[in-house]
Amino acid sequence: AKFNLDIPKYLVTAAVTVEKLAKGQLKKAILVVPNKPPLTPQDVVGVLQSRGWEATIVKAADSPIPLVDVNPKGILKCVDGRGSDNKAMAGPKMLGGVYGIANCRGIKTTAELGDICKEVKAAGHVPSVHGDESGIMGCGFCKLWVTDGFADAGLGIEPPSFTAEEGRDAVKAAGGTIENHYGAHAEKIVYINFISDKTLEPDHGDQRFIVD
Repeated sequence: AKFNLDIPKYLVTAAVTVEKLAKGQLKKAILVVPNKPPLTPQDVVGVLQSRGWEATIVKAADSPIPLVDVNPKGILKCVDGRGSDNKAMAGPKMLGGVYGIANCRGIKTTAELGDICKEVKAAGHVPSVHGDESGIMGCGFCKLWVTDGFADAGLGIEPPSFTAEEGRDAVKAAGGTIENHYGAHAEKIVYINFISDKTLEPDHGDQRFIVD
């Protein structure tokens, strides 16, 4: 809500991203919710179940993985559950880092991407995108977006006019961080967190996708 996104579309995009990256092998989510969530978790569960997912709602106190306070020094990072060369993991988790905001808003240019980075910094977070040992296209969400991998999702998502390399350079030029992940994907669950100013932290040895 802080970045004025179409939340239902964003969450379906998250589901589609996981389905594509996990090749249909991961369709299990835990929704961590406050006592009075602004968005009905039952609606999200319904959407996920309609896509063949198993989804469970838990209160914050019952989350299998403890929540931590969002730290302004933590990067606003990708939902990727792998290990990273950046250890500031207590920032918010979004699809592709700042690309999640850009994609949901339908932006096309690096200038608009730079403006989003400035907006993220003004909101008290550190903007970021990432690659892995294979290069900057090692971010699965970025690769899907820039190569029109969402064309069959029915969400009206179009690729940007810039490449992954140009996006990386724009984020860096706007004062953002370029993270590098390592190892293979082995996520077993997706955490969808509704708790304001809280997040979960990734663990390379016990991988999970985290969507704040």
